[in-house]
Amino acid sequence: MLNALRDAGAGLSRFTERWVPDSWVICMVLTAIAFVLAIGGAGVGVEESVLAWGDGVWVLLTLAMQFTIAMVAAHACVASGPVFRWLDKLASWPDPERPTQAVWMAGIFSLVTGYLNWALCLVACALFVPFLARRNPKTDIRVLITSAYLGLGTVWHCGLSGSAPLILATPGNPLLAPSTGAAVVDRLYPVTETLFHPFNLVYMLVIGATGLFAAVALHPRRDAVTLTPDQVETIMPTPPEATTSPDTPAEKMEAFPGWVWFAALLLAYPLGHSIVTRGFGTSWTINAYNAVFLVTALLLHGNPASFLRACRNGVDAAWGIIIQFPFYAGIFGLMQNTELGAWIGEGFANFATEGTYPFVVYFYSGLMNLFVPSAGSKWLIEAPYLVAAGETLDVSVVTVLLAYSYGDSTTNLIQPFFAIPILAVTRLRFGDVVGYTFLVALACFFVSAVAMAWIPPRL
Repeated sequence: MLNALRDAGAGLSRFTERWVPDSWVICMVLTAIAFVLAIGGAGVGVEESVLAWGDGVWVLLTLAMQFTIAMVAAHACVASGPVFRWLDKLASWPDPERPTQAVWMAGIFSLVTGYLNWALCLVACALFVPFLARRNPKTDIRVLITSAYLGLGTVWHCGLSGSAPLILATPGNPLLAPSTGAAVVDRLYPVTETLFHPFNLVYMLVIGATGLFAAVALHPRRDAVTLTPDQVETIMPTPPEATTSPDTPAEKMEAFPGWVWFAALLLAYPLGHSIVTRGFGTSWTINAYNAVFLVTALLLHGNPASFLRACRNGVDAAWGIIIQFPFYAGIFGLMQNTELGAWIGEGFANFATEGTYPFVVYFYSGLMNLFVPSAGSKWLIEAPYLVAAGETLDVSVVTVLLAYSYGDSTTNLIQPFFAIPILAVTRLRFGDVVGYTFLVALACFFVSAVAMAWIPPRL
């Protein structure tokens, strides 16, 4: 059985290497499909569709900046001296003669960082893979990347940075206080009711274990694809530069650590004050996460020059979000400003019952994630009709939210958008690894389908 699974992974990988294009091209293919569905399915006019797409391109700039800051701040944390040395030490733990040990290590590292923060997972895992490849030269690089990608495909939306739960916990969010129309939800939902719900915690453990065991099982026993020592050295991250003694007044000001402590205090105090006065569940939002990682990065580097240099390098890891986000936001506009989103959602909801609706939401969320790979913006698109349909079927907001979150995570394994950093570092194409990530996603899908049959309609 395991040999058949490994052969299937290798065969599928050979197919995808030949046929799967660059992630931006996939984005444009999905854009074309969205136009076809809007015009041919929802009955939207051609000009209306194009204008709706254009209206959406720039409306998510705030969210795009939040995600970009998250990526840059997480990169700055990982690129600090203490973390860089720790990654090298951690990569030396697996036995080089047992390639699957490196796969285990990459998977566990990805699951832990994915639970803590999606951006940290993206950046830390992308930088950790070269360390593992150098210390474990017999490990198949495709399976190693697959395992390092697990956090985004299994536990991230169950974890502390889950976008949709954080949106519902954020005061003044668009679903609670929309600029037009009626509110989608009538109150805030603190993370104690969503991310820390017992069902979510159990699901997170089960789905994480499923993805990890599937990735390990896929490692080929023979003909592993590995990197040469020269290739590994080419993709190794650049260690933090040594700090030189400042000479000019400007250099002395740049090296003054007081600026770092001042900035960290300005970021940390308002967040701490909010947690103390308003509670953790209400205070823990997307902006709070960014504040935490900016403070951590500042303190890890200790001086402005090192911090800013790491942030500049971090922009390289965020380029995919910066460039591709407007195009995905265009699809957002097409969904939001025409009948397309409601048409698709109603099509799924029409044949659902109270018992099947969680699976319908799970499947629909995963499908839509291929078109709009931004959990936060996609939730804003889908929540109005998903929550309304749930209320009609007597399914609670929390149940709908969690089912949505799980579906969004699963298809990340076959959506190239979030694979950009790890592929950029390792210099591989998405087609090189998607054969393996698809099989892991398939395993997670079956487990999630069972979970959706068990989830109570009213959590």
